[in-house]
Amino acid sequence: MKRIGIICKIGRPEPAEILKEFIPWLRNKGYEIFLDSETAWILNMEGYSRAHIPSLVDVIVVLGGDGTMLGVARLVGDKGIPILGVNLGGLGFITEVNRDEIFDAVEKALSGSCSVEERIMLTAFVVRHGEKISDFIVLNDVVVNKGALARIIDLETYINNSYVTTFKADGLIIATPTGSTAYSLSAGGPILYPTLKSIVLTPICPHTLTNRPIVLPDDFTIEIILRSESEDVFLTLDGQVGFSLKKDDIIEIRKSAFTTRLLIPCERDYFQILRTKLKWGER
Repeated sequence: MKRIGIICKIGRPEPAEILKEFIPWLRNKGYEIFLDSETAWILNMEGYSRAHIPSLVDVIVVLGGDGTMLGVARLVGDKGIPILGVNLGGLGFITEVNRDEIFDAVEKALSGSCSVEERIMLTAFVVRHGEKISDFIVLNDVVVNKGALARIIDLETYINNSYVTTFKADGLIIATPTGSTAYSLSAGGPILYPTLKSIVLTPICPHTLTNRPIVLPDDFTIEIILRSESEDVFLTLDGQVGFSLKKDDIIEIRKSAFTTRLLIPCERDYFQILRTKLKWGER
């Protein structure tokens, strides 16, 4: 790993402050640096478009929060480039390196002494009047949700072509194990160990209280048909990309052919992360 891509959260001063020391440190160790153009402009350096960086590098270091990591994971797509996240945000479930650990963690990760975790991704298709009109890839979750003023929506749901139920709810979350600690957890879903080959389906505020989250094998296909007349229903991808839905639209969700490869800090203990981030054991 000699070619290092660096992608930073836009609009935060911290990445530029860190990079003033980090980039010379990397270059002194013989690494070639490819910096995203927005950050490069601030530092008066040569930069590259984010979309172009995955085709130029062996690994990408992300300075930001989980949101920045999710965007980079979708950007990498089929390239299979390992990603290391440095947390400059809030919780940081997938940006696991803290700011004060960056030099030590990066040195160990780039030397090959730390592990790489393969995380499943999901692909979502929207079919309208028999025509596929859009498709997306996500690392965390696919969400069908109503707007602020919409009533409860009806979501006719099938798993592997078998009818499950018509959820009457504020929405439905289909999450990967990586995404199980995001929106799905807030809606009462379970925590899945991040390397599991599973998908969790979590209803949002269901009208029927016995509608509970379901954990499925990752080779199952989920099909959701919007049966409500509401014009205020959206498909949300990783909490970052939105798509407006219409009555009788079909959303098909399955495991993606791509995976996200995360460089994991050598000393990482997932259960310590849960204790720290979720404040388990505190009163």
